[in-house]
Amino acid sequence: MQSGRIIKALSGFYHVESEEKIYQCRARGKFRKNDQTPLVGDFCEFSIENEVEGYILKLLPRKNALVRPPICNVDQALLVFSAKEPDLNTLLLNRFLILIEHLHIEPLICISKMDLAVQKDVHQLMFPYEAAGYRVYYVSAQENQGIEEIKHLFKKKVTVITGQSGVGKSSLLNALDIHLNIETNEISKALGRGKHTTRHVELLKMYDGYVADTPGFSSLELTMEPIELAHSYHDFEELSQLCKFRGCLHDSEPYCAVKEAVTDERISQERYEDYLSFLKETKALKEKKYG
Repeated sequence: MQSGRIIKALSGFYHVESEEKIYQCRARGKFRKNDQTPLVGDFCEFSIENEVEGYILKLLPRKNALVRPPICNVDQALLVFSAKEPDLNTLLLNRFLILIEHLHIEPLICISKMDLAVQKDVHQLMFPYEAAGYRVYYVSAQENQGIEEIKHLFKKKVTVITGQSGVGKSSLLNALDIHLNIETNEISKALGRGKHTTRHVELLKMYDGYVADTPGFSSLELTMEPIELAHSYHDFEELSQLCKFRGCLHDSEPYCAVKEAVTDERISQERYEDYLSFLKETKALKEKKYG
């Protein structure tokens, strides 16, 4: 029996990397009986039937798991948002940050297509995020701008690259490694959005780490408790230690450190208002679930 990491899942087969070799494996039927599905990123134990084929026998414990896209044991997420075509959507960015930080995955914000934008305007828009401690990178795959600056991020990490359609994720990957030759599509001018070009999840070796090229998040529903939401943003969680009441949702409660930070402009009003809309959403989902 050998151990390895699943780096690709396609058509019922799992490609397992072990000691610099790739084995094509199927999962034993017991996983279906136990309602368990192997995911890309899983560490597993497997048997070898011949030189390159085998069966997955056991999945090792995961530190986190995403449902859509199906991947686990992720260290960080590179959230790609374009400066233009489509325009930078901070509401969607804030939702992504909630989802990623809730799973204790470190978010890295990457603003693509900087060659199409007024740089001053984009930097001003992203200032509240940098002030909150997020790492923000500005790139242009077309002009090779900022590409060298992000290569070091992947070392010894499993990184998910995600974002809305048409922001240039595949172009960014191709700029990082010209040998990948990942399929890309031009933005649809009529619809104002792009087409998904990635159809499966796969870990690609890159700069002494792994980068996950995924079809993107097919669900952005905030399936968490309101109190979990209140602690999802790292800066909100830190400030919540100073709130007067335990379990503060940073909404109508008095003596709330997060609301004080908004008043003092240490947290942007826009981020806070987006948070309140997400809070309302999670409360509605909870009422719907429990009646």
